[in-house]
Amino acid sequence: MSTYDQLIKFLKAGQYAPVYLLCGDEPYYIDQVSDWIEEHVLDEAAKAFDLTVVYGRDLQGADIAPAIGAARGFAMFGGQKVVIVKEAQTIKKWDSLALYLDNPQPSTMLVICYKYGTPDKRTAWWKKADKQGVVMVSEKLRDYKVEEWIRNYLAERTKGEQITIDQRVPKLLADYLGADLSAIVSAVDKLLIGRKEEQRTIDAALVERNVGISKDYNVFELQDALTKGDVVKANRITQYFADSKDHPMVKELGILYNFFANLMIYHYLPDKSDRVAAPALGVNPFFVKDYAAAAKRFPAGKTFKIIGYFRETDARLKGINNPSTKEDGLWKELIYKILH
Repeated sequence: MSTYDQLIKFLKAGQYAPVYLLCGDEPYYIDQVSDWIEEHVLDEAAKAFDLTVVYGRDLQGADIAPAIGAARGFAMFGGQKVVIVKEAQTIKKWDSLALYLDNPQPSTMLVICYKYGTPDKRTAWWKKADKQGVVMVSEKLRDYKVEEWIRNYLAERTKGEQITIDQRVPKLLADYLGADLSAIVSAVDKLLIGRKEEQRTIDAALVERNVGISKDYNVFELQDALTKGDVVKANRITQYFADSKDHPMVKELGILYNFFANLMIYHYLPDKSDRVAAPALGVNPFFVKDYAAAAKRFPAGKTFKIIGYFRETDARLKGINNPSTKEDGLWKELIYKILH
């Protein structure tokens, strides 16, 4: 098994293998590897003759055999040949691959992109691919790691440009986009393309202009309103949520619940310094001050009750003991209970 970083390192060093199986629940890394191979292994002249890209959905009988036939062929001018099978998760017949793996064509790079899961590891072809080829399993990023991933990606994309990144931006993107890395990368690209050359800070206003995430109406601002006891602002934001298809209550409730669950942890930390609290809460040290402020407004006992209010609201949102109250009404009731 290879990780994405290991695989890209070997590819960039020109160390190619005859068979690659790229699979897993996170399509972003699968696309990154296959796109790199498609773009860089062959020069432009060779691509016209020695690059074959097929899609699983287009293979007759859902059989990989035509792709294997292409892989067995020789390069037109005696060099490298590349065969990429995309959307391989739709393929049902793999017998020809199992036979091919017994004696793969050394001058061919066969790349199989199997998204949104992994093949049955009990099959003969999987066992042979795992033993004789290069296998990368691209796992979905855990929710608690998304913010850090965005922060690192932004830092990498802006390296050497002397650009400051507002610490709230990664959290804003993470809360809005979740763990969809392709969507995150697209959003970051929009940020960087939309940034004026003289603007040296990537902030919430830039996110609003180029990605469409409101800097004023988001769950981060709702947390701030609750911490400050601002009833009007809290209700204004939740009404915006209720009126918007981009802010389903179940999603925003989950994010807000996590904040108060973390707040309970913060209450019982013997050492509440940024250095200790940040890793205990799984947040950037920048945000520890938000928990310190919230702890002053919501003592441990009140925080415990609030967590109960979230569970009750979630149940009612799913129709339990709730014959008619809509999202805007549920939000108003929840905000009232939290602040009183």
